[in-house]
Amino acid sequence: MDLTLTDEEREIRQWVRAFVTKEIMPLEPEALSRERKHERGVTPEEMRDLQDRAKQAGFFGVQTPEEYGGMGLGATMAALIEIELGRSFIPFRFAGEADNILFDANEEQQASYLVPTIAGDRRSCFAITEPGAGSDARAIRTSAVRDGDEWVINGEKTFITGGHEADFTMVFAVTDPEKHRAGRSGESVTCFLVDRDQGWYSEPIDTMGEWGPASLVFNDVRVPHSAILGEEGRGFAMAMRWIGKGRYLLPARALGACERLVEMAMEHARNRVTFGQPIAERQAIQWMVADSAVDIEALRWLVLSAAWQVDQGNDSRQAQSMAKLYGGTRANEIVDRMLQVHGGMGYTRELPVERWYRELRLLRIYEGTDEIQRRTIARNLLQGYASVRGHLG
Repeated sequence: MDLTLTDEEREIRQWVRAFVTKEIMPLEPEALSRERKHERGVTPEEMRDLQDRAKQAGFFGVQTPEEYGGMGLGATMAALIEIELGRSFIPFRFAGEADNILFDANEEQQASYLVPTIAGDRRSCFAITEPGAGSDARAIRTSAVRDGDEWVINGEKTFITGGHEADFTMVFAVTDPEKHRAGRSGESVTCFLVDRDQGWYSEPIDTMGEWGPASLVFNDVRVPHSAILGEEGRGFAMAMRWIGKGRYLLPARALGACERLVEMAMEHARNRVTFGQPIAERQAIQWMVADSAVDIEALRWLVLSAAWQVDQGNDSRQAQSMAKLYGGTRANEIVDRMLQVHGGMGYTRELPVERWYRELRLLRIYEGTDEIQRRTIARNLLQGYASVRGHLG
């Protein structure tokens, strides 16, 4: 595995690092102040301004193929960029992106959904999770029944990221109940592109962090047969492809947060004096810093290994699950240690430490819980799909 960066790739990473430091981090104090008043930390106008400035510098559509006006960067470079973006709690993303499965759209769908989404004129959401089918995505009950040239969709989705702001959704529904009951979800679930004005509605869900998901309700929502994304009955594999991407990019962003948290804690430890000496000289503090540094380095290699395998076209599911599991558990351990180093100040909302404490907790739940990742990793090993020797064999 060769992770040597080209000169161009090093320049990209350096530019993103400088952009985060000079443009995004200065927004943090005001964002924290607003959030203490239960307001949005960064306004849509501020976010668009950041995206416009990045676009002017050529950063638009990081993973969007060049034929659609993007940069067409691979998974490894995208992961390195996410690490840099993760160094701020501001939820910045470059403009010009679209859900990876939207590129499966036909020509007509691309004109109505993909191209406007890349341009920033439309907003999508991915809807598979249900009140009774979270980690067990195969247990979804939302149905789509064929009625002539239309499909009638009924059901409820929950914890849908961006669901209250989206103007269209990629919703997954059972289109072959018999195969679904037989456990053949790979042939029974279909993805539909459904505009909000076709009848579905949403309700926001309040959470302990800044993540703002929503519930989506479909009551006899009618869509044409042409609303199917991809192939009828083949939606489950498409959904897993969407989820798999998050399983290496989410821990990449958490990795950036952990780097910043440890740097902040070390600076505090050097300056905080108790009983006549800086707490950085105390073994208890040193061990927390050392353990966190080891965890960060291990997570870095798990994330980059998973991304590298994606770039190589390998079956990367095992690597992605390992990165997601380790990233979630270690990031939560690290933020807890670094809050402890900061003492009472870490618990206040004057610093972003407690915000990260709340935000990183989500990493152990969405895009597959810790338990699901462990199940997947063990199953792959026990059934011979993966080896404890890793991808090197």
